[in-house]
Amino acid sequence: MKSNGKMAQLTATPRTEKKGAALRLLRQGGRVPAVVYGPGQEGAAIHVDEKEMLKMARTGRSEMFNLNVEGGKTVPVLIKDQQERNGRLLHVDFLQISKNKPISVSVSIDFQGTAAGSKAGGVFQTQETQLEVEGLPADLPTSIEVDVSGLEIGDRLTAGDIKLDKGLTLVTSPDSIVASVMPPQAVEEEPTASADEAAPEAEEGQSAEE
Repeated sequence: MKSNGKMAQLTATPRTEKKGAALRLLRQGGRVPAVVYGPGQEGAAIHVDEKEMLKMARTGRSEMFNLNVEGGKTVPVLIKDQQERNGRLLHVDFLQISKNKPISVSVSIDFQGTAAGSKAGGVFQTQETQLEVEGLPADLPTSIEVDVSGLEIGDRLTAGDIKLDKGLTLVTSPDSIVASVMPPQAVEEEPTASADEAAPEAEEGQSAEE
């Protein structure tokens, strides 16, 4: 992965291999089979270096970068989907995009701080870990930071409460609960009768039968 101005760059090689045995050989050689999808065109089969792809994948799926296809052209893309197994990348789908056309993507939420309610004994819970937002590719963040330190016991944070950077529009329903602080769960124990307390009850039962 190389820096190309503000945009990272990943080199790809066209491939004709589409069967299992050939794909296994690619993976054994440190390559990851992939497909590039674009508007109005069928997917183009390629393969990329696994180590370079792992570096790119860690930045998040919402970050645009240039895909340089050998013998072809360089196109701006996003990671559309990826398949993993035991820490290894098996396959990646790239989505070719336009720099001047807004797109909708899911961006990870980065919760910052410790909720005040948690310090008071409450239980902090996350209901959503991603927000769907829309914006120009260059405006899309790799994550959305959310400060939860002000949440008290009983408080709920909705998607609409989160302030987005300029150029971003919330697609997720603003009423969707993102996080909350629940009251501590009280453990109620059933009272156990002592032997002295139980004896009179037994005697009462016997006298009733008599």
